[in-house]
Amino acid sequence: MTSTELRSEEGTLAVPGGNVWYKVVGEGDLPPLLVVHGGPGFTHNYLAPLEDLAVNRRVIYWDQLGCGRSETPSDTSLWTLERYLGEVEQVRQALALERFVLYGHSWGGLLAMEYALRYGQHLSGLVISNMTASVAEYVRHAETVLARLPGAARATIQKARAAHAFESPEYQKVLMEAVYSQHVCRLDPWPEPVQRTFRTMNGKIYNLMQGPDEFTITGNLKNWDIWSRLPGIKVPTLVIAARHDEMAPEQLARMAKLIPHARLAVCERGSHMCMYDDQQAYFQALLPFLHEAHAGQFRA
Repeated sequence: MTSTELRSEEGTLAVPGGNVWYKVVGEGDLPPLLVVHGGPGFTHNYLAPLEDLAVNRRVIYWDQLGCGRSETPSDTSLWTLERYLGEVEQVRQALALERFVLYGHSWGGLLAMEYALRYGQHLSGLVISNMTASVAEYVRHAETVLARLPGAARATIQKARAAHAFESPEYQKVLMEAVYSQHVCRLDPWPEPVQRTFRTMNGKIYNLMQGPDEFTITGNLKNWDIWSRLPGIKVPTLVIAARHDEMAPEQLARMAKLIPHARLAVCERGSHMCMYDDQQAYFQALLPFLHEAHAGQFRA
């Protein structure tokens, strides 16, 4: 059965600050998979490969407030971690999810960790994909990535940063050709859902919460760090890392050791979008975890 043949429904629901669009794909008796997309300010579109999991479970997407097909309020006070965490819980309540697996990628992984710490009683499993436990450590790794670039590329980046010329064509070209093509998605061209997600992102939310790009973190998430809180995540957890990611695999390995019931999977050929550029390894890790978490057979 292909994803186009699966049962699907969509609608809107109220969350703190406005209404969001959601989509449910598939049906079955296995615990639903609630998918939290990355960003902040991106959409669910790039996570389309997860629909292949909807043969015997519901896979539930939504575009976070301010993103994609959801409402875009003008109130900038809405763009905070705490409000988005409340949004995840409101989505759960509105869809009557009592036992489910929470999947978060990148920024969505940050939200998923925070949700598991506060509302873990609702979870039968947690998937943290391509997200570290500290923005400061992410920044330190990002600087090592940039330091490995050719001299001309480093000079262009340094010049743009000094002038705060983050939108300059020269800077954006270096980021895309020397950085994003190696550490965000290593396929050429990028898959259409990934292109669409980047094309339709809400830059205002991204800039306010993160910063002007993947490697310049000046937003209100810059001090986020939960290393000391990770042992409080008590549910079966899969941590997915990628060798070429902008998130250091070593940091994610440390996370898997600190979370009591966690397993690490490293996609050796993948980058931040390893559900595309190392797809076989990605799903070879994800599928057994979902089965074992449901059956109560999970072993870290």
